[in-house]
Amino acid sequence: MRLVSLLALAAAVPALALPAYALADDAAAVDQIVVTAGREPEKLSEVSTSTTVIDAETLKRTQAVVVSDLLSRTPGVTVTRNGGVGGTTQLRIRGAETDQTVVLIDGVKLNDPASTGGGYNFATLLAGNLNRIEVLRGSQSTLWGSQAIGGVVNLLTATPNGPLSTSVSAEAGSRDTAYGHAALGAGGDWGGFRLAGAYYTTDGVSAFGKSYGGKEKDGYRNAGLSGRLDLNVTDWAAVDLRASYASAKNEFDATSGDTAEYGKTKELVSYAGVRTTHFDGMLKNRLGFSYTQIDRDNFNPGTATPVTFDARGQNTRYEYQGTWTISDELRAVFGAESERSRFRSVSPWSGDPNPKPAPKTASTDSLYLQLQAKPISGLTLTGGVRQEDHSAFGEASVLQAGATYSPNGGVTVFRANYGEGFKAPSLYQLYSIYGDKTLQPEESESVDLGVEHSVLNGRVRAAVTWFHRDITNQIDFVSTNTPPNYGGYANFAKTETSGVELETTIEVTPALVVSANYTNMDPINRSAGSVGKRLPRRAGETANLNADYDWKSGLTTGLSIQYVGDSFDNATNTRRLKSYALFDLRASYPVNETFEVYGRVENLFDKEYQTIYRYGSVGRGFFAGVRAKF
Repeated sequence: MRLVSLLALAAAVPALALPAYALADDAAAVDQIVVTAGREPEKLSEVSTSTTVIDAETLKRTQAVVVSDLLSRTPGVTVTRNGGVGGTTQLRIRGAETDQTVVLIDGVKLNDPASTGGGYNFATLLAGNLNRIEVLRGSQSTLWGSQAIGGVVNLLTATPNGPLSTSVSAEAGSRDTAYGHAALGAGGDWGGFRLAGAYYTTDGVSAFGKSYGGKEKDGYRNAGLSGRLDLNVTDWAAVDLRASYASAKNEFDATSGDTAEYGKTKELVSYAGVRTTHFDGMLKNRLGFSYTQIDRDNFNPGTATPVTFDARGQNTRYEYQGTWTISDELRAVFGAESERSRFRSVSPWSGDPNPKPAPKTASTDSLYLQLQAKPISGLTLTGGVRQEDHSAFGEASVLQAGATYSPNGGVTVFRANYGEGFKAPSLYQLYSIYGDKTLQPEESESVDLGVEHSVLNGRVRAAVTWFHRDITNQIDFVSTNTPPNYGGYANFAKTETSGVELETTIEVTPALVVSANYTNMDPINRSAGSVGKRLPRRAGETANLNADYDWKSGLTTGLSIQYVGDSFDNATNTRRLKSYALFDLRASYPVNETFEVYGRVENLFDKEYQTIYRYGSVGRGFFAGVRAKF
C-alpha cells in the first residue's frame, strides 16, 4: 500500500518544481489569518511554526462528525483508538506522546489533570459546533506552557454574526448510528450570542477485535450543550462568556475478550473574560478566568464492586495577555498566567470496596513575552521566552526563535523555527502510589525548516518541511520486581524524531480540487537498553489524498484516501501492526437555499485494521443526512 504514499509525494514534487514567475497577487489568494501560533491574528505567510488550518468549508465538505478522525488526516498526526467511536482516543503529533500535546477550545485548555499523564482523551470531541481547527506542530511551550512538546490543537467555535438564524443537521446510518446538531445565534455591533446542542449515538463494534473472537457490540452515547455571549460594552471594552458541557457513555472490552464494562465521562468547560483596546488599537488587553472539570467513572456490572474507577480532574486558570503594536514593523505579545490543578482518583476492588480519595493539587505561575519584527520587506522575525514556577519541581525557562522570508510578496515563503518545550510531571505521576515527588519536567528541543510555493493565483500550492525533535527526561513507567507496586514513574526515556512533511493543493479546474499530504518520520527510542527501537504506535509513513468535484447542477462529490504505514504496538518492537488504507466517498446536494442533503460511505472496502493490538476497528458504513438554515 505504499502506492498511496507515493501518490501524495508525486503530487507534491512537481508543484514544488514550478517556476517562480507567478503573479504577485498569488499571496493574497492563498494567505490565511491564524491566531494560535502567536495568540493574536497574523498572516499564515508570516508564521514560522508548521501550521495546518481546517476551516469551516473543509469541516462541512468532509461531513466530519468525530474530530479525531479528521485530525488523523493532517500532516504529522497519528491517532489510535481502543475500538470504535468513543473508545479511548490518543493523538500524537510528530511522534510525541499524546499527553505532550496541548488541546484548547477557544483558547481554553482541555487537558485532564486526573489522567495518568495529564493529557486529553479525544473520544468525546464532536465537530458539529466547530468553525475552525488550527494544528501547530513542534514544541510550543513559549506561548502555551507545559505539555506543548508535540504541538497544540486549538478548536474554534463559530463567532456570532448577522441576524437571528438557526442551523440544524441530522444524519443516520450503519450500526444504528444517529447524529443531530442544532444552533441558534445572532450578532451585530453590540456583540453576539450562540447556543448549540448535539447528540450522537451508535451501537458500535466490538472493542475487542473480531478477528480475535470479539462479538459483543460496544456502543457509545454523547450529548452536549454549549453557549457563548460576546458583549461590546463600549467601543473600547468587551465581555466574553463561554461554557460547554458534554456527557458521554462508552462500552469497552479488555484485551483478553468481551466484557460488560462501560464508562461515563462528564466534561465542563467555562470561560469569562474582558477585552480592552487603547491608544487607537495599539494596545490590546485581555483578562480571563477559566474553569474546567472532567469526571470519569468506570463500571463493571454484576461484580462485587460495580464501580471500578472514579476520577475527577479540575483546572482553574487566571490569565492576562497584552498585545502592543508598537509600529507596523514591531509587535509584542506578553502575559501572565496562574493555574491551579486538582485531581483525585480511586479504584475500588473486592479487598477495599470503599477507598477514600486523597485529593492532590499543584499550581503553576508563569510569565511570557514574544516579539515579532519586520526589519525589511518580506522578512518576519519572531522570538519568545517563558518562565514558569511549578509548586512541585520549581522553575523552568524555554525559548523560541523563528523567521519567515518571502522574496516575492508571499508567492514563495521560507520558514525556519527553533522551539523548546517542557512538560511538568502530572499529578498522578507525582502523587499516586506509583508516583515520585522528585521527578523533573520533560524537556524538548525542536527544529523546523520549510519552503512553500504557489503559482497561478494560488491555484497550485506546495510545501515541504523537515523537522527534528529531541525529548529528554521523558517520564515512563518502569517495571521492577519489588513489591508492593512492582514499579513506578521515573525520568527514564530519551526519544528522537526526524522526518519530512509534504503538502500540496491543486485546483485542476474551477470544479476539481485535489489536495494531498505525506509524512515520513523516524520516531526512535534513545533510552538505555532500547537504543534504535521505534516508539510504539507511531507509523513511520502516513499519506492522505482528497479530491472534490463541483458539478454544474450543484451536486458535489468527493473521494478521500488515507494510508497509515506499519508500526509496533510495544516498546520492544515484537508486535507489529500492519499498514492499512481507507477509502471514503461523499456527496452533497443543495435542494434549495434552506435545505441540503448529503451522504457518505466510510471504509468503502470494509478494511479490518488495528491501531492498538487486539482492539477492533470500524468497518464499512453508510450515512445520509440533511442540513438546514433558517
